[in-house]
Amino acid sequence: MRPIRPPFPSGREDTAGRTARTRRGAFRPFAAVALASALALTAGACGPEGTEAADKPPVSLPDDGKIKIPQELTDKLKEHGIDLDEWRGGAWKNWDKDDWLREADQFINPVIEDLWNPDRMRGAEEPDSTVDENAIADDQGVTDPTPAPVEAAGVSAPYSDSAPAAGKLFFDGPQGTMVCSATVVKDPANPGKSNLVWTAGHCVHAGEKGGWYRNIAFVPSYNDQGMSGQELAGAAPEQIAPHGLWWAQVAMTSDQWIAQGGQTGGDGAPFDYAVLKVTPENGGGKSLEETVGAALPVEFDAPAVAEIDSVTATGYPAAKPFDGERMFQCEDRPGRLSVVASDPTMYRIGCTMTAGSSGGGWVAEGSDGKPALVSNTSIGPVSAGWLAGPRLDAQAEKLYESVSAQ
Repeated sequence: MRPIRPPFPSGREDTAGRTARTRRGAFRPFAAVALASALALTAGACGPEGTEAADKPPVSLPDDGKIKIPQELTDKLKEHGIDLDEWRGGAWKNWDKDDWLREADQFINPVIEDLWNPDRMRGAEEPDSTVDENAIADDQGVTDPTPAPVEAAGVSAPYSDSAPAAGKLFFDGPQGTMVCSATVVKDPANPGKSNLVWTAGHCVHAGEKGGWYRNIAFVPSYNDQGMSGQELAGAAPEQIAPHGLWWAQVAMTSDQWIAQGGQTGGDGAPFDYAVLKVTPENGGGKSLEETVGAALPVEFDAPAVAEIDSVTATGYPAAKPFDGERMFQCEDRPGRLSVVASDPTMYRIGCTMTAGSSGGGWVAEGSDGKPALVSNTSIGPVSAGWLAGPRLDAQAEKLYESVSAQ
């Protein structure tokens, strides 16, 4: 299966530290997140009803060409004990439990230019975390028979033609550099000019025992030509990241994931989704959607499995026999998986993709007859025979609309 939860160490930049064990009390409909970014460090939060954040002060470029961060925002970072210069200088590597921000309104992600170089991206992996099939079998609720494995098929290169909305998500955690998959989705507030990316909650936040991951950046059409790992070793940056690197300005995931989510098992899996708003590392006037030429609509009506003929899951599986460098897909008719009787039932398909495919989009025919994102990869067994993803409902839609409003 694909390793289900946050990615794991590359061995290049391992950092020491333990995660915090703070439980949230009541669940809100979704988690809204404050943000800090390179070209526009802004801070704010949305409430559970999806209200917009307060107006954000502009970021100015003085005559020397260096970004000038508004004092108000610098002060906001310092409220969390964060000095921007020290953070960019390496303070982000401190994962001490007392310093690891975990609450919904504490997401910060200042751009660190050139941090994600080709070598660092190639070294990122996803942790070996899986679901115990025996434990799932004992859960109450509606669960269909385990699907037959579907062999993951390589996507035809160039990926920018075959699956232009798909890409890889890179980030840092206590174990080191990590990786997931993600998808460009449409922005209802900015038609044709979306900067929104859909992924799994566990690709941005460690869940119950941890906090927000750091240095979160999206690379659409990673390794566009589908080169081997050996070929990539000598590849130019534009071959690895043909559309550049896009840093998360805003990140939101469900409060259920923050309160319940874990690296193993199915805790929080029915709520394991996240939405990002990104900005290009090197600036530029075009949006992500304009840059890649695609963005998928998101279907929130959670169609019943009987109404779905087939679902296609896309991702960059990294655990053996894959290496994380190439894009793969699985197509199957979904079944149902109940992890916890009181939680929403998940979609499940047969698929041999492994760790690294987490967060990748699941695409099916939407209500208008056109392709739409209906889920994302969340969990799967160590045997790599199937994947499961959350059904997107009104709660997920509120989260999505809140990011759009930022």
